[in-house]
Amino acid sequence: MTNLTRRQLMAVAPAAPAPAAGFPLVPFGPHRVSRLIVGGNPISGNSHVSDELSREMMDYFSAANVKRLLADCERAGINTWQSRGDRHIQRLLREYRNEGGRIQWIAQTASELADIPRHIQDLAAQKPIAIYLHGAMTDRLWAAGRIAEARETLRRIRDTGLRVGLATHLPEVIDWVEERGWDVDFYLTSLYNLSRPKQDAARLAGHGVRPPGSHFYDPDREAMLRRVARTSRQCLIFKVYGASRLCSTPADMRDALRLVAASAKPHDAVIVGMFPKHKDQVTENRRLFLEAFGAPVRT
Repeated sequence: MTNLTRRQLMAVAPAAPAPAAGFPLVPFGPHRVSRLIVGGNPISGNSHVSDELSREMMDYFSAANVKRLLADCERAGINTWQSRGDRHIQRLLREYRNEGGRIQWIAQTASELADIPRHIQDLAAQKPIAIYLHGAMTDRLWAAGRIAEARETLRRIRDTGLRVGLATHLPEVIDWVEERGWDVDFYLTSLYNLSRPKQDAARLAGHGVRPPGSHFYDPDREAMLRRVARTSRQCLIFKVYGASRLCSTPADMRDALRLVAASAKPHDAVIVGMFPKHKDQVTENRRLFLEAFGAPVRT
């Protein structure tokens, strides 16, 4: 690479962000994470709404736009990113860091990979602050009566020296794990059950066929929030806006956050995916979060 090419690259790279002051941070093992965490689903084209929207997300999130989002988050005081740990995301994160980005990363196992033990080692080499078992994998093991197999994956994560997480869309999984005292540091808790069988989703939707996208059933939210309040372990709460279904107005978004704030423990955090193609979602989510959750937690 010539010096000229390097200068050209540095000219378009996001500047090392200067974080906004006064944003709530909570302890996360030896780290401190922003109580609002940026999620990775939009970046990976997972809208949970429609194939059309998923394709629009994939078209928008070039490497440059991913790095711009992460830099905007850091400037807003959002210092942590949660996302899939596939090779595409690892490459984007490495590029962002090489250009001065400092965002902390919470990595999800990529359950489509065959060699998960090797994958966990590869993730650890990218220096995340934690690794967690993908919620869809957790829920598949639960449905198959094989949830105990997840414990071996969690042990392998523990062997890396990183924080260990378990994601799920099912409140009963948390109860089961808690009763058995598994070695888990935190949970990722979905407010909607996206692992519900197709026939059950169709029945709840009140139609003969499953609705487009994923079905979001509001009583799931209350059930999971009760588990969040009950467990002493830290929870990272996601699907707060129902994958955009509660985003019709800023007031709807604020109400969704306030409902979570009423159940969240002082050290719990919220994960929100952002797709800033049409508006500045980083600034909007920062403002609404502060209105709903209030002043920074002091520890």
